[in-house]
Formats: sequence, structure tokens, C-alpha cells
Amino acid sequence: MPTVKFTYALKRFYPDLDTLELPANDVNAVVHAIDKTYPGIKDYLIDEQGQLRKHVNIFVDGTLIQDRTNLQDTLKENSEVYIMQALSGG
Repeated sequence: MPTVKFTYALKRFYPDLDTLELPANDVNAVVHAIDKTYPGIKDYLIDEQGQLRKHVNIFVDGTLIQDRTNLQDTLKENSEVYIMQALSGG
């Protein structure tokens, strides 16, 4: 099963957030599965149009996902998914 990891910054909103192994074949399925474990996190990651929010990045096997609109980037059985909050400021 793919492994899903999160940046520490997301723990500010979900203190119990931890690495998960989820049965999923694409990023969209991962997001929906995470929301079952951590209700409401999907709304933090996905905007009202169903697209990945601008301040969130998702990497699959070290590569930034290509499909921020439908989240259809595919996963392998042993994929590592890393969800992070993009940082800004100056």
C-alpha cells in the first residue's frame, strides 16, 4: 500500500496526524481516504472547486504531482506520497 507522510506544519491543525498506509491507486483516492481518518482535512487540502489549494503541494515518489485539478496522478503499490503546506513570506 502507498505510504502517506505529512509535514510538521499540518500538525498545527491536526495534532494526531501521522504517517499512514492507505489502499489507493491515485492521489484523489489518497485525499478521500485521509479524510476518513482525519475528518475535515480534505477541506484544508482541496478548495471549493475540488482542486488542490495553492498553499498545498503533494509529491509522489519525490516528484510534484502534475494534476492539481483532478488529482489523477497514479500511485504504485509501494509509492510514497508526501503532503506539505507551501511556505511563503519574506
